[in-house]
Amino acid sequence: MTLQEKINSLYQDPTLFNVEEFEFIAKELINGLNTGKIRSAQKDDNNNWIVNDWVKKGILLLFKYGNLTDYSINKNFNFFDKNTIPTHNFTIEDNVRIVPGGSSIRTGSYISPGVICMPPMYINIGAFVDEGTMIDSHALVGTCAQIGKRVHLSAASQIGGVLEPPNARPVIVEDDVMIGGNCGIYEGTLIRRRAVLGSGVVITSSTKIFDLVKERIIKAENGNPIEIPEGAVVVPGARKINTPFAEQFGLSISSPIIIKYRDEKTDSKTALEDYLR
Repeated sequence: MTLQEKINSLYQDPTLFNVEEFEFIAKELINGLNTGKIRSAQKDDNNNWIVNDWVKKGILLLFKYGNLTDYSINKNFNFFDKNTIPTHNFTIEDNVRIVPGGSSIRTGSYISPGVICMPPMYINIGAFVDEGTMIDSHALVGTCAQIGKRVHLSAASQIGGVLEPPNARPVIVEDDVMIGGNCGIYEGTLIRRRAVLGSGVVITSSTKIFDLVKERIIKAENGNPIEIPEGAVVVPGARKINTPFAEQFGLSISSPIIIKYRDEKTDSKTALEDYLR
């Protein structure tokens, strides 16, 4: 049986659990995730993102069958987690720059050479972070999130994670995207390449994006999560709530706005500094 078949079988029928077999499954899955050979989602030939639900099922099994273990360094640094999901071990040969100061990366996540991790930041299991990306201070890359090449996750930006249901698409950020400070991207949102999100933009599955350039409303439809178009420049916005109570108190609801599509002026403001890499 393939690893995928073993994981699907055990996920569906817990009576198949065997300690030695599970240790083999866990080791093969973690190694594949750490090297990027196994991913929770990936593009097909038609530029569509495909979810590998069996990978997320495997991660759920790591949580279910792992044993709580004491990883404490000393009495002043206590650390307890499942023995199946410890921290990611790096060597200088990995060519990942991890600046000291409270960051943590779980095993089972792929961190490409050339990635920069500024403290404190966190990357969870199943995540894929491609080359040249910077993860700034207080930023989060959630479970199974997929981050492309040369992405900048600015300070305190949050890329949400997802494990359940297993077939749900994780948050995906494609190449050359700029995510501003304090942004929150959740619930399977897809940010297409070269998009720019201004500071404070929050996107969930129920968010509506108002495109001023093309005069349209972008939202999640037909069970598919919301998708931010290639090169879109998105800023926080608001729209009125048209009920008597809301009008009485001048209430509005958050509605991000596409104010333009990327141009030379945008490129000059968002250019990554090669000297940092």
